[in-house]
Amino acid sequence: MSAASAASAAAPVTADDLEQIVRLAVRALAEAPADAWARPAAGLEWDCWETAEHLADDFFAYAAQIGPAAPPLDRYVPFAADAARPGAPVQTLRADRAAGPAGLLQVLEASGALLVAMVRTADPATRAWHPMGTADPEGWAAMGIVEAVVHTHDLAAGLGVDWQPPAGICARTLHRLFPDAPRDTDPWATLLWATGRGTLPGRDRLTAWRWYAQPRP
Repeated sequence: MSAASAASAAAPVTADDLEQIVRLAVRALAEAPADAWARPAAGLEWDCWETAEHLADDFFAYAAQIGPAAPPLDRYVPFAADAARPGAPVQTLRADRAAGPAGLLQVLEASGALLVAMVRTADPATRAWHPMGTADPEGWAAMGIVEAVVHTHDLAAGLGVDWQPPAGICARTLHRLFPDAPRDTDPWATLLWATGRGTLPGRDRLTAWRWYAQPRP
């Protein structure tokens, strides 16, 4: 990696990065056939509709986590959550199925916009709990990006649509959340590898993984 590329990868993850990823994900998923959303999402026990709802719920929960004046440092904000069926994701937010896939994507876009707005307006000194580390607003943006790019990957494979997030955003997110990931490989392939979804030459496929949400020194 060149010095310029390394510097770019080490740049902060921003609300603009997250906003771009949400926009691109919604655009890609809008290409899916209307009858495809009951298909399984790749690598998950959920169908594509449930997976998109899970992603929207992640955005909502992450936005809420940095919303209070004194964010929780030992738990999530205690919204009630449940599963729609055994094995379905446990979540607070669901889309009205009567609104169809277009309504589902609107829920996804709106929830993403909530997280973008919270990251953009939160005091950089804010800290809030996540099980993988107490994070600042940049960390919540990066976590939202990981959720978005990898679950859109899962969805795209199930729905039969194309998905390729920008390499620069992937590189900055890797730098922020995955300090032990290689830096001399393709950023998107590396992010898939780091989340147990892909392989890299010379490296074992991961069967367990985590990110590190706390601010980088």
